[in-house]
Amino acid sequence: MDTNRTKALGFSALAIIAVLFIAAVMLSNTLFRGVRLDLTENQLYTLSDGTRAVLGDIDEPINLYFFFSDRATEDLPQWRAYSRRVRETLEEFVAISRGKLNLQVIDPQPFSEEEDEASRFGLPGVPVRGAEDGIFFGLAATNSVDDEEIIPFFDPAKEEFLEYDLARLIYTLDNPEKPVVGLLSSMPLQSGFDPLTNRMREPWAVSTQIQQLFDVRNLEDGLDAIDEEIDVLLVVHPKSLSEQTVYAIDQFVMGGGRAMIFVDPFSQFEQIDTDPNDPTAAMMADRSSNLPTLFDAWGIEFSAEQGILDAGAALQVAARSGRGAVSHLGLIGLTGDSFSEQDVVTSGLTSMNFLIAGYFGLSDDSPLELQPLVVTTPESSLAPVQRFKVTIDPAELQDGFEPSGERWPIAVRVSGELPSAFADGAPTIAPVADDLEAATALPAHRASSDGPVNLVLVGDVDLLADELWVRVQRLFGERLLEELASNGAFVINSLDNLTGSSDLIGVRGRASFVRPFQRVEDLRREAALRFRDTEQQLQKELEETESRLTELQSSRTDADNLLILSDEQREEIERFQARKLEIRQELRRVRRELDKDIEQLGTVLKIINIALVPLLIILFAVGSAWFTSRRAREA
Repeated sequence: MDTNRTKALGFSALAIIAVLFIAAVMLSNTLFRGVRLDLTENQLYTLSDGTRAVLGDIDEPINLYFFFSDRATEDLPQWRAYSRRVRETLEEFVAISRGKLNLQVIDPQPFSEEEDEASRFGLPGVPVRGAEDGIFFGLAATNSVDDEEIIPFFDPAKEEFLEYDLARLIYTLDNPEKPVVGLLSSMPLQSGFDPLTNRMREPWAVSTQIQQLFDVRNLEDGLDAIDEEIDVLLVVHPKSLSEQTVYAIDQFVMGGGRAMIFVDPFSQFEQIDTDPNDPTAAMMADRSSNLPTLFDAWGIEFSAEQGILDAGAALQVAARSGRGAVSHLGLIGLTGDSFSEQDVVTSGLTSMNFLIAGYFGLSDDSPLELQPLVVTTPESSLAPVQRFKVTIDPAELQDGFEPSGERWPIAVRVSGELPSAFADGAPTIAPVADDLEAATALPAHRASSDGPVNLVLVGDVDLLADELWVRVQRLFGERLLEELASNGAFVINSLDNLTGSSDLIGVRGRASFVRPFQRVEDLRREAALRFRDTEQQLQKELEETESRLTELQSSRTDADNLLILSDEQREEIERFQARKLEIRQELRRVRRELDKDIEQLGTVLKIINIALVPLLIILFAVGSAWFTSRRAREA
């Protein structure tokens, strides 16, 4: 009887616990919906100050229409989970906006008015695996004057940029007048006809992003002056600019204009005209750019004769010799402490890729103050540009490489008051001098800057190319960008900052979940250098042996038997072959150690991620239960 009663009480207790558990879950879902405890290192799930500033500055109401096919995705938990993330972020936006954001959540079912409304905004029904019909998963927004902005489809692959995309959409609607950027470029940033392929080329991703946020006005070489409506001047790869144009840039800066200038000692992505009669002409062509007239006068040092090699940040590329991946010392991916945390432009950026970059400095008499934004690792050095022209296999860049121990500034901010680079006034240019009306219409010459200038200088042009930072895909006619590095964010951050709008910078600067295994990369890099040293040692011994054999052969006097090896030559060859075998064994040992180190490190990381953290939680729970029980007994 007692046993049965005990069992009944046990079942009843379990049932009560189950009911209480379900009730607690339902209650928490109701009371704490949207509440999160963000324990990530960089507070990735907490709205940034930039977003809060954007939402706090909204002047007029903005309507948000969030379309998600809720019923059509009942059996698709992965899509519903991400839609919940989007919806909660939108609701958090609304809560902070002081009533300026109005959110409507719409389930556009097939053949409904809601589906027609989604189509009217241009949102596509995207077919996904597991759904009979295409699902709608996008956002449309309108402001008080019926300007529209849409996000056609929330791609889960871009989850880390969700906050930025939403903040940018709202900022754009709240600030319909875009800042004006004057673009002076010799690179194919924008769409146009490509004479090399006889096809239309698409714009570079960075150009698309710039045009989304700014009013871009193209400038051509030969201009007399830069329009006063231009807020920021963007100069990319200035090659052989006329003195007239250089003077216009100088006077724009002297007038308080802000500029971002990209120069390069060797641009791989510059389009060079080919000569069918001289195949080497393109290889040996000058691919550098510089502004020596302005830089020399302003005390800015930039060498178009030297490029940077960096073993501490070299990226892996395929070797042409078929030996697999090798480190390309000129193709570098900078992370971590290479970015200035004190400047809003680079604070929070995770990675940037460069290809054969140059560096900046200041002369002793420069009136400017230089602040590095991006620097190399201490394992970097300089190499003549000529070397990059004749190098075919990237592995050759490691020959003779010696790190300098210095960290070279690739991107910098310079500020301060400047004298004009044209101390004697405007240059005498025939077309302008002949046109008196045009000459008198030009603004008066400025001999010095109207207050401190603000310039961002970058020693690489190739970082703007898609290949260095973004993967472009097409989905139903839409270009989807999967960002692999922060190159585009750096450019937009800089332009935002130079135009005086810094609210979006904090949003974009921390918008990345990329967490590279830095220790694994360091191990791989160190082992690759050891392997390279051993390989070079083998090559050196081979050359010495061949030289020794040649000396032995030339010293022989038995002319009739020159084709027959002497005993000494045979011993030398046998010694070399034995040594060669030893070194090959050493090479295999180095590779095995590399794989072993990386495998052991991977095992440790798996143990920490899979077992250690749950074990700590269990120990904490058991300890808490024991402590509570003990206190209860003592009471």
